[in-house]
Amino acid sequence: MAATPLPPVAPTPVPPPVEPPMSEGARIVNTFIAPSRTFTDLRRNAKWWGPFLLMVIVSTVLVYTAGQKVGFRKIMENQMQSQPKAQERLERLPADQREQQMEQGAKVTGMFSYIFPVLLLMIWLLLALFFLGSFRFVVGADVSYKVCLAIVIYAALPLTLKTILSIVSLLAGISPDSFTFQNPVATNPGYFMNPTDGVFLYSLGTALDVFTIWTLVLTAIGFTCVAKIKTGTAYAVVFGWWLVLTVGIAAIGAAFS
Repeated sequence: MAATPLPPVAPTPVPPPVEPPMSEGARIVNTFIAPSRTFTDLRRNAKWWGPFLLMVIVSTVLVYTAGQKVGFRKIMENQMQSQPKAQERLERLPADQREQQMEQGAKVTGMFSYIFPVLLLMIWLLLALFFLGSFRFVVGADVSYKVCLAIVIYAALPLTLKTILSIVSLLAGISPDSFTFQNPVATNPGYFMNPTDGVFLYSLGTALDVFTIWTLVLTAIGFTCVAKIKTGTAYAVVFGWWLVLTVGIAAIGAAFS
């Protein structure tokens, strides 16, 4: 009697390899060289203190260096070139009042520059809220506010490289007549424009910054990895918000400058 053949044995499925948890330092490095790994890891742990602390340190070094190499009064005078109406009102004041206003303005510029990372964090908190509304309640993506905030902050790490370039340019002896905190290095068309020729166009030119675009691309990659949505949708939302905010801020600045 022939033996009954045994049914074929199905191969045991091999589970996909589990990515080990990443440290804060590894996530910061991988934001530049392997961003998808960093943003995917944010679903496991959405802490963002690492990149924020790094930005605070680098920003503080820039402000201190600028204060030593250029001086806050000179920086304020340079920044006022993008506010022709305010500059005209200042020039109409008597000499003693104008000098008093300049001294007070220099102190405010220094103080504001040191606390700028805190103000920037508040902007990121608001941006994360915009993205949460766009991706979760409009697109229908599965993403939390905490993860949105972490994506925004990690994606902003290229701006730290721009800050480091600004420090290097100051130490290399950049002309004090051209330095401002808003546009410290030649990474956008606005750097080569005269604000008095058109504040609106100057603002738009400044927004078209290499590091800003890099940050926007990383933000779109982050939401693609975390929210598991189409790449085109992520880019449309991120660049759409950037366009709306950029044009709006430029219009307001032109109206009140």
